[in-house]
Amino acid sequence: MDVRKIYMDADALLEGHFKLSSGNHSQFYLQSAKVLEDPKTAKLLADELAKEIKASGVKVDTVCAPALGGLIAGFALAQALDVRFIFAERVNGEMSVRRGFEVSKGEKVLMCEDIITTGGSAMEAAAVVKELGGEIVAVAALANRGFCKRENSDVKTKPNCKLPQDIPFFALADFTFEMYEPEACPLCKNGSEAIKPGSRGN
Repeated sequence: MDVRKIYMDADALLEGHFKLSSGNHSQFYLQSAKVLEDPKTAKLLADELAKEIKASGVKVDTVCAPALGGLIAGFALAQALDVRFIFAERVNGEMSVRRGFEVSKGEKVLMCEDIITTGGSAMEAAAVVKELGGEIVAVAALANRGFCKRENSDVKTKPNCKLPQDIPFFALADFTFEMYEPEACPLCKNGSEAIKPGSRGN
């Protein structure tokens, strides 16, 4: 599956000057919402990701996604795996599992995002699931920004990856774009102003 082409065809691989949720800057941005607005494409990607997870032998009872970015990908993946779906959301800046969702002790939970950069949001949500008694068995995403090593990839784990190394990380493709700290951003030095896309921007 050519995931890069799917993103390009959906005008979801953006080029410009972007401020990421991490605060860093990049010339490229993946706008997964543009890909996932087509239910057929969402199903196609989720089915492919589910195949990889099933082939690994990892047992999953529930998929949990951090809102807002992971909601559609997580729901589609849960459907493909034929398991329950729940989500975590920020309340006063802190991740929380609300809306009557419950997690049983020992329930095997897979955390799902649309894109994994460092995995920070997924791990914040995972911490809440663990507090409720769940067991985090894997992490999954449609695409990997290249900071964390995924299954079946040669990309090496970078120091700022926040995903645990003792559980598998599944994704369909690596997108290894350069990212810059604001004070060292060459785009800023050329006089360009960063815009903030995504769920915390527009």
